[in-house]
Amino acid sequence: MNRDQINKQLNKLPTHAIVILTMVIWAVPTLGLLVTSLRPPEAVGSSGWWTAFTTQRTAGPYETYCAECHGTDRKALPQADLTNPELIAKYSRSLQLLALLRQDINGQPHMGNMPLPTAQEAADIASYLRDDDQANSRFTLNNYIDALVGYRGRSSYTADCEAGTQPPDLKCNLSDILNPRGMGRAFINSLFVTLPATFIPILFAAFAGYAFAWLDFKGRFLLFALLVGLQVVPLQMTLVPISRFYAQTGLNGTFLGVWLFHTGFGMPYAIYLMRNFLGTLPRDLFESAYLDGATHWTVFRQLVVPLAMPAIASLGIFQFLWVWNDLLVALVFLGGTTPVMTYQISNMVTSLGSGWQVLTAAAFLSMLLPMIVFFSLQRYFVRGLLAGSVKG
Repeated sequence: MNRDQINKQLNKLPTHAIVILTMVIWAVPTLGLLVTSLRPPEAVGSSGWWTAFTTQRTAGPYETYCAECHGTDRKALPQADLTNPELIAKYSRSLQLLALLRQDINGQPHMGNMPLPTAQEAADIASYLRDDDQANSRFTLNNYIDALVGYRGRSSYTADCEAGTQPPDLKCNLSDILNPRGMGRAFINSLFVTLPATFIPILFAAFAGYAFAWLDFKGRFLLFALLVGLQVVPLQMTLVPISRFYAQTGLNGTFLGVWLFHTGFGMPYAIYLMRNFLGTLPRDLFESAYLDGATHWTVFRQLVVPLAMPAIASLGIFQFLWVWNDLLVALVFLGGTTPVMTYQISNMVTSLGSGWQVLTAAAFLSMLLPMIVFFSLQRYFVRGLLAGSVKG
């Protein structure tokens, strides 16, 4: 390899480093969210997500303080079997374990003549017992089930149903997936909001982009400039007047009202991108079609739509992500009566701050579909953006 080739490779290093750093910054939190959503509640509350991949457990403090009486297999004392999950759950923290070790047993100190373990050693013992008990159940899908059905109990939806204890407002059958408190119903509501609110602006923008690019009519450039200027109008500025209008026309609390709102605010950018993209297409192509007797509808359907797929895919990604992740518009016009996923996620954590494992499952469910859409259309994404920005 000569000097020029070496310099060329070295010049690419900053770009590669930035790309790799960006991927790490995005991928690590996503991996952490996924792993946390698959861990049992006890593990989520006691250790970080990265510890889920470790298989070695520290038995040193247990062997020092406990193995002599309880045995290395933890079954030497039947009345205090340390392989019993219910017993381990009662002393899963160092403070609980130390309080037990300070109590007398049959009038004798629990630890005999041996000194009490330190707080850190007690935490290691509790962690060893807990991790060893969970070794065969390091990951679980219960968090996703709880999120889908909106479970709010202390155990899990699956455990309560198997034990015959019916959770509040749930029936332990498939109808629970559509429970209003769960993410299953919210997922369906989000689809009802997002799909039409993505398709309608793209459809209208494709027609308008073709008209602005290839049809000659008075005021074309002035009207296009006005549409471009509408992109700077803040969404929040229109919430009150549109909400009052919807109240008068009966559109408040309806999917149609949300579709129209997202269509109105998605149109300016969509028309801008489509017009710029279609303006880069060869003029000879359209003139040949017109000379052959093709109508505008035929040209649009057979030429424009196939050639504009990169721009349409780019618009689809932008509009889908914007509507799917929207909370403000859905909260104002739909409220809690027809909750979407962004609204329902906030209800996963209880007022006492518990249920974080269900929150992580709900959050991953909410981002799963946008990730599928983005990666499915990403090959068109850059092509559509670059093509629409080269020529205006």
